[in-house]
Amino acid sequence: MMWIFIFLYVLCPSICQATVKGNSTKIYYFKLTIDKNAVGNITKLLTPYQLNDTLTVNELKQTTKCQSDSESVTCSCEPGHRWSDDVRRSYKCNDSCTFPSNEAQMCVSDGAVVVSGSATLKGEKYQSCVTKKTSVKYEECNRNLSTEMKKVFSTLRGFDILTITEYRIGSIIADFEMNFADRIISNDLIEKTGNLSTILPASLELETAGVVHIHMETRPVRYNGSTNFTCIAHEDLVVTPKWTLESPDGIFDITNGTVATVTSPPKQTTIKLTGVSEIWKGNYTCKYYYQRDGFTILHKASATLDVCLLPNIHVSTEPPFPRCKPGDDFVKAAARCEIRKSSEPYNVTWTGDVLSSNENNETGVFTAETIVSCTNSSEPAELVCTFKNRCDQQKPASVSIYVIYANEKFCKAEGEWPETKPGFTAELKCKDAAGLRRRKCKSDGNWEAEILNCVNLNLADNLENAQIADSGRGNLDKNAADVFSSFKNSTNNTEAINSFANMNTSVSVLSTLNEKLKKIMEESVTNDFLESSSNLLEISLEEIWNTSTSETSLTLAEEYLSSVEQLIEKANVTKDSKKPNVEVVTCSDEDSCTNSVFNVNVTLKSSGNGTVKTTGFRQLERYLPYENQSSEVTPNSIVVSTTTDRNKDQVTITIDFQLTNTRPRHVQIQCVSWDSQSRRWSPDGCEWAGPANEGRCTCKHLSSFAILMSRYPIEVYGLTQITYVGLSVSVMSLIIGLMIELVVWGDVVKTNTLHLRHTAHVNISLCLLVADCCFLASTKPKDVSTIWCKTVTVLKHFCYLSMFFWMLCLSTTLLHQALYLFHQVSRTNYLRFSFILGYACPCLIVFVTFLTYRAGAEQVYYSRDTCWLIYVGLMEGSIHTFIIPVGIIIFINIFSMLVVIMKLLYHQENMEKSHNKEKAAAKTVLRSVVLLTPIFGVTWIFGFAVLYLDLTSGTIAYLVNYAFTLTNAFQGLFILLTTCLGDKMTRDALLKRFKRNAPVSTSSSAVKLDSSVKK
Repeated sequence: MMWIFIFLYVLCPSICQATVKGNSTKIYYFKLTIDKNAVGNITKLLTPYQLNDTLTVNELKQTTKCQSDSESVTCSCEPGHRWSDDVRRSYKCNDSCTFPSNEAQMCVSDGAVVVSGSATLKGEKYQSCVTKKTSVKYEECNRNLSTEMKKVFSTLRGFDILTITEYRIGSIIADFEMNFADRIISNDLIEKTGNLSTILPASLELETAGVVHIHMETRPVRYNGSTNFTCIAHEDLVVTPKWTLESPDGIFDITNGTVATVTSPPKQTTIKLTGVSEIWKGNYTCKYYYQRDGFTILHKASATLDVCLLPNIHVSTEPPFPRCKPGDDFVKAAARCEIRKSSEPYNVTWTGDVLSSNENNETGVFTAETIVSCTNSSEPAELVCTFKNRCDQQKPASVSIYVIYANEKFCKAEGEWPETKPGFTAELKCKDAAGLRRRKCKSDGNWEAEILNCVNLNLADNLENAQIADSGRGNLDKNAADVFSSFKNSTNNTEAINSFANMNTSVSVLSTLNEKLKKIMEESVTNDFLESSSNLLEISLEEIWNTSTSETSLTLAEEYLSSVEQLIEKANVTKDSKKPNVEVVTCSDEDSCTNSVFNVNVTLKSSGNGTVKTTGFRQLERYLPYENQSSEVTPNSIVVSTTTDRNKDQVTITIDFQLTNTRPRHVQIQCVSWDSQSRRWSPDGCEWAGPANEGRCTCKHLSSFAILMSRYPIEVYGLTQITYVGLSVSVMSLIIGLMIELVVWGDVVKTNTLHLRHTAHVNISLCLLVADCCFLASTKPKDVSTIWCKTVTVLKHFCYLSMFFWMLCLSTTLLHQALYLFHQVSRTNYLRFSFILGYACPCLIVFVTFLTYRAGAEQVYYSRDTCWLIYVGLMEGSIHTFIIPVGIIIFINIFSMLVVIMKLLYHQENMEKSHNKEKAAAKTVLRSVVLLTPIFGVTWIFGFAVLYLDLTSGTIAYLVNYAFTLTNAFQGLFILLTTCLGDKMTRDALLKRFKRNAPVSTSSSAVKLDSSVKK
């Protein structure tokens, strides 16, 4: 038997030129046909030898062994050799290959290296290389360039051939390939490439195949299994290796992650994969990249990893709920198992009472028909589909078939919704979206509302990519950047994500990436996630945040706040970023930093250096849960978050909020921070600055802050009851006082002055009586009609003003008598003046006010909540048309009272002896104040304090409110006591009416005219 052996030998002539020194290598191949028995002898003869002083033949190697017959040649590789990739692809063989008798191929060394590269030539020396290939200039240029390159690279051990494959224009770029019969030393290649770069001169880019090798299993990896593969170099290549995966959805760097672990000891690098899925299928490339001025060298090797897959199975029946008609014993149904279209050749089997089955690998739909009994049964019919992959792994899915029995209530088909068994839920696939639509059939045969769990396909992809971002398939930071970029685009169109399922998925994207990322260094990534975070807070999505009252919907806002706040803390924010609904501002001052977001100023004082980041969130306060959510408090500011890398133990944060809604008077405000542990707003560590600076909060810790405002004003304990009792007593007292005036009128109006005084008393009492009655009639504003509320407001406005103007008449009379002792006033003139001042002036004020404030419009002229005038602020609101005249009158009345007291003191000084002066003066002052204060309305001065002091101010405000209520609710009683029972003339006249024989005391003394100052 004859054997064919193919040999190579290396011819090494010495070369010595000015630019290159070393032994030039040339490879020769020869074929030897010998008798099988002579193989041993011939092999011994093939040893290296030296032809002469300058030429040596060495490294004779037997590469291929072939056995021929008449039509073909069967060849195999000798140890240390292999078939080239071209031979494997062309002849589809591995160990032994069969060729036509005249086409036998040769094995190459396991260490054979192929180098492909390009040379970007500098200067015009090789300009002719881009001319026509058939021209003499081209041939000469090509030959010269090839010679120069061979002179250098042929000195590398194992050099076989160098071919220039193409010239390109950019500069002049020459693409070439080199073959080396055996291993080359990396440092030698680096040295020669650097030499050639200088000689040409040119910039070189080289890529080698064969310097490094990948050892990988050829059989597929089990789904969710583990595997490892190694890239080996036969010398230390110094540079750090890099792995890439090329798959249908892109090229990814392989790094350490939850699935992949990369280790790189000297001369090799290994990847270990655990929990392998279909995303890890593809072509893996190991790369050692070397770069120096003038050239780059890339050593790489590739191998393909195959993975056995297992599907996600969606089961259904056709029809969804087969319906038995009366008289039917059986009904036919089909079980359906559906998977995504896959490259895995599954073997699908069915178990159960299967009549027939059908499979369609193109669509991924597998069905089996069966018959189901129409007899009532507690157990449904069941078929099981089982998918088996190439690794003999199996995944079953059970399909239960529920029957609508004859005469059983059921939900009738409605649009896309099929007939459905009561108590069960029908499911439909979402169109152009991920997820399912569900609709339950109630036990009475009526449909419930549809529950839509459809997720935008782009958002679903974003979440899926976020979940595998740290798997090691790609760099985590780059994967996160890609997700945020896509996520921004997905959320830009708020109409496309306008559902609870989409919002839930969006928040999950932020939460997932927050859990995986440690730092965010790229400014563009920060911008993308802030943009998308802002998009989620668009006002058009408000209904989605509040779609459900379940705990899940509340958790969305909490998870959103926590995730975005932590992402911002991790982000390298170097400049302010302002989005429509999210603003981030930074500060790096040493002692105190002040940031402003959405007109909210935040000042942080702390020790140490570092950046302070302040974030403002619009709309978010509406979605975060808070205690007593249904009644007592409501958010009244945006949410502001502050983080810093300074010392966090001793911080003071001052926040000046812009209140969303104006704080009504006496309404309590809480400064709160978000407590993620208790999942609620907490006032701990925060203080409100009070009504003088109602938007300011001061806190002693870092968190997310907001303002909560009570829905209702503070109620002073017992004040309402005191008011009701006081007004009731006053009304009775005023009625009694008017009756007394009616009884004694003829006896007490003997002089003009007394007539004028008692006329004023009667009108004051009458106006106060009507006003108090109106007040009592409107104590529960919500229970009275709008027209009645407006009417009593006008009446109270007029009557209280009229009361004060009559008090003014009385005080001016007293003042006139005190200053002009012997001047008498005409009764007619005084009455005319008093009635004009007492009724015409208040009527004019009320009339003008009513017209000015939009004809008495609700919430403009009067408040529907109080049936009284409106106070907006300083010099704002209809209440000022009352308090300004009243304030002027009270001032005049107090002045008049002081003048009277001084006159009395002067009179007392002339009458009493010196040792009794002080005692008498004190009595006179006390008596005058007690008797004149109620009838002059001086107690209403507390009303200005009530108007000025907010109940949130503390104890002083409560004391003032109690004082005002006590003195003015009982004003009618005080008037009765001071003007009737406290007046000696009135008492005498009243006793006279009862005794008939008692003398009437009359005084004409000018000082005694006003008996309110004497007994």
